[in-house]
Amino acid sequence: MSKHHTNNSIIKFFGSTAKELNNSGVVLFITVVVAMVWANSPWKEYYIDLMQTDIAFTVGSLQLSEPLLLWINDGLMALFFLQVGLELKREIIGGKLSSPKNAVLPIGAAIGGMVLPALVYFMFNSSGEASNGWGIPMATDIAFSLGVLALVGKRLPASLRVFLITLAIVDDLGGVLVIALFYTSGISEMDLLHGLLFFGALIIGNYAGVRSTWFYAIIGIGGVWLAFFFSGVHPTIAGILTAFAIPGRVKIKENTFLERLDHLHKRFQETKSIKGTLISKTQLEILEDIKTISSEAETPLQKLETALNPMVNFVILPLFALANAGIHLHGDLFKVLSSPVSLGIGLGLIFGKFIGITAFSRLLVAFKLAKLPENVNWNMIYGVAFLGGIGFTISLFINELAFTDESFIFTAKVSILFASMIAGVMGTLLLHRSGKKLLKVNNLGASPRGIRKETT
Repeated sequence: MSKHHTNNSIIKFFGSTAKELNNSGVVLFITVVVAMVWANSPWKEYYIDLMQTDIAFTVGSLQLSEPLLLWINDGLMALFFLQVGLELKREIIGGKLSSPKNAVLPIGAAIGGMVLPALVYFMFNSSGEASNGWGIPMATDIAFSLGVLALVGKRLPASLRVFLITLAIVDDLGGVLVIALFYTSGISEMDLLHGLLFFGALIIGNYAGVRSTWFYAIIGIGGVWLAFFFSGVHPTIAGILTAFAIPGRVKIKENTFLERLDHLHKRFQETKSIKGTLISKTQLEILEDIKTISSEAETPLQKLETALNPMVNFVILPLFALANAGIHLHGDLFKVLSSPVSLGIGLGLIFGKFIGITAFSRLLVAFKLAKLPENVNWNMIYGVAFLGGIGFTISLFINELAFTDESFIFTAKVSILFASMIAGVMGTLLLHRSGKKLLKVNNLGASPRGIRKETT
């Protein structure tokens, strides 16, 4: 396969991924508005009752009964983390994270964007239960941030979207590690061992050549997830582990696939068809062979990721937003937003993210450990750094794990929403300005300062 063809494939993939995430960002925004309006309307009791409705699953003597809110946060979000894991593994195998040269800058920026917000939070909350919230401002919401970028990014280079996607993926991985290492308590060693044994079965299946997504889904959900659910380790970690056990390789190489496909195509043309709308038995067999080799030319990882994307982006994440963004605003909001928890989260998301992403990026470029993406200048990086402060999904998720005090949970939710909105607006303004400058320069036919022309 030619390098040109490979580059085109990567651009097409990121283009389609970004488009889906852009649309998901719009759906998420609408869902947040609906949740907020509902929770502050005369019908708010119906919202609370719905989220606290018990849903039970019974198999023999085993029964699982949890409120709808927990099924969404602990159950459906495991599928979200499964998708995150699949996306991360794909990037490591053959995407931006597979090349150290291309991955250094977004990885470094993501690390800076996690460390600085946590430090900012600790400046305001160094002790007591409030200190548990340090992981909240570390997160970047990939769907929301790309959705905002899409609103102003039509004139901006595609490489900027790739940078933001890669940064957000690494950020998600950081969030998963934070949850696994610091927001897990009361571990049942026996249940955890069972979960690890099921995970081992997935690994063995991978190396044994098992390619059925049903095999990984049944053992991943019925084994790994269920065991982790009872173990005390947050079950969303099961999603990440299952993702890393799913095969990311094809069964037949591209050249072999094309040769066999060409052979079957010729056989199909040479086979005599029957009258009417039906095809002959031989032609039907050939079509089945084509389906088989087409499946063998795909990776189970990418097949499952593609199948999960619409469900996660347009069902699971909106349900999560509906369940967690319905904040009944009450009391003195100024007092709430000026509390140490709120200041730690708000300043962490807005300024901690911005300083962390830009400072680490500047250092990496200054020491020639990385370089800016093609056609991207520092003003664009500054805009993306503010978009990194949109911490909606994972921030709300960690909030539910970090606090037991309802006042802290409420304060954190309000701060996350306000800070994410401010960071989004600031990022939008910067990127809109950069886009206008780029358009003006392109119309003049000159190369702007700090922007390198692409070579073909």
